[in-house]
Amino acid sequence: MSWYTRLVSGVLFPLHERLKRHSTVRVRRDMERTQWLTAAELEQLQLQRLREFLVDIGRHVPYYRQLFAALDIKPNQITSLTELQRLPLMGKPEIRANSESMKAESAVGLSRFNTGGSSGEPLIFFIGSERVSHDVAAKWRATRWWNVDIGDPEIVVWGSPIELGTQDRVRQLRDRLFRTRLLPAFEMSKTKLDDFVATIRKVKPAMLFGYPSALAHIAGHAEDSGIDLSGLGIRVAFVTSERLYDHQRERIERVFGCPVANGYGGRDAGFIAHQCPAGKMHITAEDIIVEIVDGDGRVLPPGESGEIVVTHMATRDFPFVRYRTGDIGVLSDSPCSCGRGLPVMQEVQGRSTDFLMAQDGTLLHGLALIYILRDLPGIASFKITQESLDLTRVEIVRGDDYVIANEQAISDVFKKRLGQAVTVEFEYCDEIRPEKSGKFRYVVSKVT
Repeated sequence: MSWYTRLVSGVLFPLHERLKRHSTVRVRRDMERTQWLTAAELEQLQLQRLREFLVDIGRHVPYYRQLFAALDIKPNQITSLTELQRLPLMGKPEIRANSESMKAESAVGLSRFNTGGSSGEPLIFFIGSERVSHDVAAKWRATRWWNVDIGDPEIVVWGSPIELGTQDRVRQLRDRLFRTRLLPAFEMSKTKLDDFVATIRKVKPAMLFGYPSALAHIAGHAEDSGIDLSGLGIRVAFVTSERLYDHQRERIERVFGCPVANGYGGRDAGFIAHQCPAGKMHITAEDIIVEIVDGDGRVLPPGESGEIVVTHMATRDFPFVRYRTGDIGVLSDSPCSCGRGLPVMQEVQGRSTDFLMAQDGTLLHGLALIYILRDLPGIASFKITQESLDLTRVEIVRGDDYVIANEQAISDVFKKRLGQAVTVEFEYCDEIRPEKSGKFRYVVSKVT
C-alpha cells in the first residue's frame, strides 16, 4: 500500500465520513471481524439484529406499527429468522402506495432516490445516513478482499444520473483527493472509447468499477485497436448492476490482465453480495437477509431458483423488509474455501424481464436466444425485445462480414425456442443505445 493510500484510507476518508456523520469506518471494521464468524454465529447475529430492527420500525414507522398490530407480531419475542416469513412480501407498488407512512417519525436528513425504471415505472424511496454508512462499508470491505483500498487509483465507468449529475466543485475535489475518476457510460462512440482507453492507460488504476457491458465494450475496442492494457497493474475489475456473462468476464480478464469480481446489489436493495478471490459470492449477512421465493411467495431451499427477496436491516429510516427485487437467483448451502462464514449466493441469473416466455408457457432465460446471435459472424452488437408472445424484435449492428442469410438462422432458433407461430422482426441500426441509466440489456421481455 502506498503512503498516499494509507493517508486517504486512514485519515482523509475517515475525516470525510465523520464530517458527514457517517459511521462507515466503524461498520467496516466490525464487518471485517464478523466475516470470520461461523455460519451458526452469523445466524445468531442476524437474529439479534433483525429483532432490534423490527422493534425499532415497529415503534417509529407508522406503516409497520399498524402492520405489526394487525398481524399480532411482537418483534421483541421473535426467536427465529423463519418468523420473518410472517410478514408479507413488499414490492414496488406497495412502497409507492405507502411512501409517506413508511418514513420513520424519528428520521432526519433523508435523501430522495429512485430506481432507473428500466422495467416499468421508477420507484421513489428514501435513504438515511445509517443505510449509506453500511452500504459504503460493505463495498469497502469487499474491495479490500482484492487488495484495493480507498485512495488507490480507481476508474468508475457508470451511467447513473445521480453520480453524473452532481459533479460540483466539492465532489470533484473529493474525487481528486481519493483518486477516483468517473467515466460516463452513456455514450460509447469511437471517439469516447478512444478517450476512455487513453485515460485508463494514463491513470493506471488499481481497480476498474462499472457495468460489465461497458467494461467489456471498452476492452473490445482496445483489443480491436491493438492496444495492450494487460500490463497496467490493474488488480481487479469490480462489476455490478447487470448480469455478468461468461464472454464478458473472459474479455475483461484477457484485455485488462486482471480478475473480474462480480457484485450484486441495487440502489433500492443495497449492497447485497460480492465475489471473493476464492470465487464465491458472499452475502452481506450482517445487514441483509436474503430469501428466494417462488411465484406464490413460498420460500425455496438452497439450490432452487426463484425471485430474490431482501430484508435490509440498516434501513430503519425507510425500511426495506422482504423486498421483492425482481431478480432471479439461487442460494447455496456450501461454505467457501476462503474461510468466511458469510452465506453464499450461488448464482444471480438476471432480472425477471431477462427471461422470455414461449407461446406454450415455457419460461426461458435470455441466454437461450443470445447464443445464436453471439456465434454468428458479422454481428457487432444486438438487442432482443419480446414485444408479445407473438412478436419478437431483434436490433442488430452489422459488421463487415454480416450476411442477410443470418436472419433465417436466427429466426429458426427463435421459433424453435418460442414457438413456430412467432414473428421475428429485424431492425438494423448504427448502435444499440443503453438504458437511461447507462446499463445495457441484451434481452428485454414485455410479456408478464
